[in-house]
Amino acid sequence: MGVPSVPMITQRFEELVTTIAYKKGIPNMRITYTPHPITDRPAELCRQYVAGNDPLTGRPMLEEIYDSLTRPLSAEDAKAGFLKRDPRPRLIGPDTRDKLMEYFHEQGFTDGNPVILPTEEKVDEMLKATSRERDEWVGQMRPSPPHEAWYYTVEMVAVNAVMAGAKPDYFPTILALASKGVTSLFSSTSSFARMAVVNGPIVEEIGMNTGIGALGPMSRPNSSIGRSWTLISKNLGGSGKPGETYLGSQGNQLNYNNLCFPETETGLPEGWKPLHVQKGFDSSDSVVSIFSGWSINDIAWYSPLPIHEVIRGWLENFFSFGVSQATLILDPIVAADVASKGFASKEAYARYLADNTGTPGWLYWSEHPKELKQAESGVEPYAGWLKRGKDTVVPVSRYKGGRRGSSSFLASKDTNEPTTSIEIVVTGGGTNTFWSGGDFGYVGSASVDHWR
Repeated sequence: MGVPSVPMITQRFEELVTTIAYKKGIPNMRITYTPHPITDRPAELCRQYVAGNDPLTGRPMLEEIYDSLTRPLSAEDAKAGFLKRDPRPRLIGPDTRDKLMEYFHEQGFTDGNPVILPTEEKVDEMLKATSRERDEWVGQMRPSPPHEAWYYTVEMVAVNAVMAGAKPDYFPTILALASKGVTSLFSSTSSFARMAVVNGPIVEEIGMNTGIGALGPMSRPNSSIGRSWTLISKNLGGSGKPGETYLGSQGNQLNYNNLCFPETETGLPEGWKPLHVQKGFDSSDSVVSIFSGWSINDIAWYSPLPIHEVIRGWLENFFSFGVSQATLILDPIVAADVASKGFASKEAYARYLADNTGTPGWLYWSEHPKELKQAESGVEPYAGWLKRGKDTVVPVSRYKGGRRGSSSFLASKDTNEPTTSIEIVVTGGGTNTFWSGGDFGYVGSASVDHWR
């Protein structure tokens, strides 16, 4: 554009920004760094940062910015353009099993746990489970938008499926997951997690666990399909390198197999549709659906209140940063109890929850400063809400309306009513009135049959 500019980056992201600049072909980009963090820091402190020194160079920040904007570019500084990436070798030379395993760990090809070494024989066996050619493109994936997208083939996905311990029968489901191009290791300072829900005949065909321990490490298909997603994200999507392509401050233990489980379709109450049917597929289709969030809370809450009201109360007070979405994972017993209270479908219960949950006062007023000023000026209904006390629930739902990037607000296929940002999935063994809830939102679905 010809307009001089100098990025201001907090010092914690020096490694990330210099790597990105290098990949974009501008390794000598002039950058000024500020102390870290600036999130949740008062404006006065941020002004002190700007008036102070760059913590990495020690130079006055304003002087550094002025110099970077006005100093003529050298021939080296003016270089730009994408750098050519060397092709990845298809094969690794032979060696002992122990040395190869150590090599895989050193290269960051694993999730920190031992893997099955992907010999040509094992990969060929995996490829027999699909009619697709080994060099056919499956999709592309990136850690986050600033990073380049990597394309990958059927064979590349097969290599990672072998490493994860998957059987060939699981491969079409893994290909469907990979085809969505959604990394399970998103590069954000908040530690994202992902969830994969499988529906349709494939669940029974490959023996996925829909019963006791469905969300736990009790089942090879549940575990290895989910683990495959992590390895694909690392090795084919460029994700998972701390400080460069992964920035989650604490990380997320859910990323090991990414909450991969099937829905218990035989445990659904009469009238409750499976998730994939809700998303427009036929009941005979085999489908994997992807969700994104941060956390899930396991709850076995005994109360004299009916359980549908217990869930409503929890949802009303549930808090996750900037989130207006939720996913409920109900044991079949809980689903049956909810249905017995007159909720003939998942959609009906989700609408009830959205219509009957308010927002905790402390959260509402902190996120709505304009409405707070109106309340203090006597403008209704805000003034009436505020009179009840800042900690009193405000009758405004977080789960109605729209949210940027969400596909959960599309009109229902069966009615003209808008859906809510609340998703409901049923799984479990029916041994307890147990349910889980969290801030996961629906991302999209892919056909498994397409990859057979």
